[in-house]
Amino acid sequence: MEEEYLAVLPEQVETRVLHGYLLGAVGPRPIAFASTVDGEGRPNLAPFSFFNVFSANPPVLIFSPARRVRDNTTKHTLENVQQTGEVVVNVVSYPMVQQMSLASTEYDRGVNEFEKAGFTMVPSDRVAPYRVGEAPVQFECRVTKVEPLGSEGGAGNLIHAEVLKIHIRRSVLDERDGIDPRKLDLVARMGGDWYTRAASGLFEVPKPLASRGIGVDVIPGPIRLSPVLTGNDLGLLGNVEALPGREEVRLFVQAHGEVRELLKQADSLEIHRHAQRLLEGNDVASAWKVLLASLEN
Repeated sequence: MEEEYLAVLPEQVETRVLHGYLLGAVGPRPIAFASTVDGEGRPNLAPFSFFNVFSANPPVLIFSPARRVRDNTTKHTLENVQQTGEVVVNVVSYPMVQQMSLASTEYDRGVNEFEKAGFTMVPSDRVAPYRVGEAPVQFECRVTKVEPLGSEGGAGNLIHAEVLKIHIRRSVLDERDGIDPRKLDLVARMGGDWYTRAASGLFEVPKPLASRGIGVDVIPGPIRLSPVLTGNDLGLLGNVEALPGREEVRLFVQAHGEVRELLKQADSLEIHRHAQRLLEGNDVASAWKVLLASLEN
């Protein structure tokens, strides 16, 4: 049965509804916990989930404070960077997520969200805004461009922030001074009131950069069209540079009694399930040998 879709034309739905669909579907989104000061030097702190890193040379982060949908007003963060041209982007880890949420309250101009949310104000070295002491990574940035995307409620304003200095807590580094994502324990935004905790769902996917995978299209039909193997399974199988040879397959079957028994039963579905379990354990080579042996059986 063909899957049904809800078709949405942006010009035919209210902005608040479209906003919900966009934020519900595009995620998880990293959080820019932006620290700024206004023209009088008063601190401001607010989170934004329209955010990412867009360049390493020069190092540039971009985040977007959108105009409020309800009344088309602008955020203090946007007004501050337009006045001063500086921002500190702090990342948000799980131990600080509730405080970060509290800081998103729309307090009046001049109210210090550092104090309201109980965060530590740490002086920066190269810019005026303060760093969040509880944040495991902090980026001191110079704003190089503010790009409005529209003039109505819901329109974004892309803030291009060039990184001048990075502060990384040593406790989140691995033995090679790289950032360990499990120690960093970031959170990210989903739709509505939902967040996700990155460390709880970490998994590795080998990038096909150093080698050229054979591709899913080269996988033999009985395997490629399997009712058991998923798209992820096929992606793993297609990411090998070459298939194991017949002698490798023969020696593998000879050394694994359970595989020989499966082949004797000639149950292709069960054979594919066995290969799938191997793939789940990231043993792609063995999965290929099982599958190829079933074709020759």
